[in-house]
Order: sequence, then C-alpha cells, then structure tokens
Amino acid sequence: MINTWIAASIVAATAGLVGFFVVVRGASFAAHALPLSTFPGAAAAAWLGINEIAGLVAFAGLGVIGIDALSRRGRPEVATALTLVMLLGLGTLFLSRTTTYAQEVYGLLFGQVLGIGAADIAPIALVSAAAAGSVLLLFRPLLLSAVSRDLAQARGAAPARTDLAFLVILAMASAVALPVVGALLVFSLMVGPAAAARNLTDRAGLAIALSVALSLLTVWAAIALSYLTNWPVGFFVGVFGALAYGLGRAALHLRRPRRAMA
Repeated sequence: MINTWIAASIVAATAGLVGFFVVVRGASFAAHALPLSTFPGAAAAAWLGINEIAGLVAFAGLGVIGIDALSRRGRPEVATALTLVMLLGLGTLFLSRTTTYAQEVYGLLFGQVLGIGAADIAPIALVSAAAAGSVLLLFRPLLLSAVSRDLAQARGAAPARTDLAFLVILAMASAVALPVVGALLVFSLMVGPAAAARNLTDRAGLAIALSVALSLLTVWAAIALSYLTNWPVGFFVGVFGALAYGLGRAALHLRRPRRAMA
C-alpha cells in the first residue's frame, strides 16, 4: 500500500499538470487513445518477463509515432483511431501468449491497488519528472498554440512541433498512470479534475494548481476506498473524475449570473 500510495501520488500530480493542457488543447480523444495504445507494452512486458514500465514507455513511443505520421496524411482523429486499433490488436496477441491471461487483462485495464512494487517507483518517478519538466519547459508554446495556432506561429513557435511534443508528454504521462488506474480510466484521471479546474477559474496557473490538487484527492480517495471495499481502484477514479467534472460545471453555472450582474 505504501508503494502504491507513493506511485499514485506521483502519477496523479503529473496527470493533473498534463491534463490541464489536454483540456485547453481539446486533446481528449488522444488522452483516451494513448493509454490504450500503451496497453500492448505492458502485455509484451508480461510475456517477455521484463519491467512493465519499460514496455509501457516503448509502446507509448510507438503510439506517438503512429499518430504523428498518419496525421500528416489525413485527419488527426482518424490517425489516432487507426493507431489505437493496430496497437490494441498487438496487445491481444501478446496477452494470448501469457499464462496468466485473465489476471493480466484485469490489472492492465482496471488497475491493481497492490500491483505496484518498490522496483516500479523509480521508473515511474523518472518518467513523470520528464513529462512534468517538458510541460514547464514548453509551457508558453503549449498555451499559445492552444489559444491560437496563428498567434503561436507569429511568436516564433512551430505548432506542428508543439503538437508532436505534446503527444510525447501525453504518452509519458499515460504510460506511468496505467499500472495504477488501468488503461480504461487514465482518461478519467487526466480529464475530470482538469476540466473541473478549468471551469473554476480562467487563470492558467491557478487552474493547473487546482487540477493537480483535485487529481491527488481523486487518487488518494480511490486507493483508500479500493483497500476498504476490494473494488478496483479504477472504478473509484472514474466515479470521482466524473463527480469533479460535474461539480466544476455546476460552479461555472453559478459564476455566470454573477458575471452578468457585474
């Protein structure tokens, strides 16, 4: 539980930071697809008997390459969908080669509250630090290209390169979050708290701080309830992520009448 708590806190802080840019850049589909694209990496790692994080990061890279290459030849959402389907097919193949098929599928899709070992914490921390550091380094181009691609280009930023860099950051954050909450609900952890924070304030710095705080609260509460009930941690992450978004929307509606009166 201590290992899980440490790893989940690192993952949640990274997800809250990256999730803000997922929301403002309208990249929700990519945030849903990339965690599923990393799923075959964990399956391959289980089959080959190597570290799970290494497999996740490797296939996250393949997902980024596939989406970026296909996006240059067509629509980004089609490229994302094609990459997702191809990598999910590989994941099915890899899982079929393991001797613990049902257990591996359950853990990879929905997360395992006790699935994090002491050896997993260092790779999770390193990849998370790389993702967070990249966000801070590219903060201005990421925000400018989200507001206006023309404005970003006028200020010297290359929107296409920024898009690729953001996909890499998103892939790293997805890869480290998957062992904790599962492939199906990484999306909830990234989008729910960030969307709630975006509805609560228009200031980017404050919204990021709120997103990280809500993401941490979501994971901590999910782990505690998973331990008490023996239900999947991913279930609680999904419920709390949706609840956070709903509360954020309610707060936004309460703010609008005040703005109108002002």
